[in-house]
Amino acid sequence: MMKVGIIGVGTVGASVANILRDNKDIITARAGCEITPAIGVVNNLSKDRGVTVELTDDIEKVLNDDSIDIIVELMGGVEKPFEVVKKALANGKAVVTANKALLAYHRYELQELAGETPFEYEAAVAGGIPIINALREGLTANHIQSIRGIMNGTCNYMLTKMINEGVDYETILKESQELGYAEADPTFDVGGFDAAHKLLILGSIAYGIDAKPEDILIEGIQDIAPEDIDFANEFDYSIKLLTIAKKIGSEIELRVHPVFIPNNEMISKVDGVMNGVSVIGDKVGETMYYGPGAGGDATASAVIANIVDIARRGKGSPMLGFESSHGEDLTLMSKDDIQTKYYLRLRVEDKVGVLARVATILGDKNISIEKMIQKPLNRTCAHLLLSTHTSIEKDIVDALNAIEEAGVVTAKPVMIRIED
Repeated sequence: MMKVGIIGVGTVGASVANILRDNKDIITARAGCEITPAIGVVNNLSKDRGVTVELTDDIEKVLNDDSIDIIVELMGGVEKPFEVVKKALANGKAVVTANKALLAYHRYELQELAGETPFEYEAAVAGGIPIINALREGLTANHIQSIRGIMNGTCNYMLTKMINEGVDYETILKESQELGYAEADPTFDVGGFDAAHKLLILGSIAYGIDAKPEDILIEGIQDIAPEDIDFANEFDYSIKLLTIAKKIGSEIELRVHPVFIPNNEMISKVDGVMNGVSVIGDKVGETMYYGPGAGGDATASAVIANIVDIARRGKGSPMLGFESSHGEDLTLMSKDDIQTKYYLRLRVEDKVGVLARVATILGDKNISIEKMIQKPLNRTCAHLLLSTHTSIEKDIVDALNAIEEAGVVTAKPVMIRIED
């Protein structure tokens, strides 16, 4: 028998305890031994958690209990869970976590501390989608060329409604909060930070890149406007908050931001609260993973899969996918050096010479225009909606600054990248 201690019995923790109870027979058959949720740790013992497992508010009681084989960490946060997990590993206990923020900042330290003690975290990225296992095991024969993921269901739900139903950002944000998809303070989701934490984990598994959130390009969906939706519809694009990891020579791009993506791409068809991840390997080609990225039962399913894997193996898999150095000296690409196509939304005075001035500034920065739409706003102002050929990030940023300084726009320009 293996005994599990669950630290944090919220939505996911309660689901873990209940699934281990309700599906005990099939889990035992697959694991080869009985797995029992022995105790759960909560802050408030008076709150009903809907579980039959024993509860305590004493973390140390669980960490120091020699009969507990596996600690499931579902606390949330970064530094306190880090201390808890470190102590669990020091006491020789296997650890399963769904904590993406913890791993975004401390994954390499935890790998060192864990050694051969099992440390698993499938549920930290894309909920019920087994993308960690796919990268660490299913695709081990491949050099990973790129990963593109829709890994925040809140943003994907909002963008889907904005595109398909014409709902404006503020209205759909309020609806998402009422439905429980978005928090009262939605910044972590809509600002791209939740997705960025997940991307960093995948980047380490695929490429061995040790980066922190502040090292990479992160932008959210707050500036998406109806004009951008119109442009997307006009040229057969979807708008998605995309996580991108891409190998370019000996450098790795890691970035999270809204993108225009052609509607014929598989990942563009991932709508609503669902998540999707596209991985391209040099031998297998493109593989696509789709499913629920959040929710109690879906996330708990991934947690329990890790528990079963630990029961089967006894010894942990390489936490970040490599038993030893993979021989490539890969470095993180500077944000300034990213190359892609760009969409620009410029609010300008509707008068002769403005378009020529914009085109001249872009040309001076080696940026050429591919498509353009002009939409009148009133008798004196219009929106210029432009897309460029492939350009360098620094050139685009410099050009937008120059356009502002030249006084040809009446509002701050908006830029969205295009992934063809």
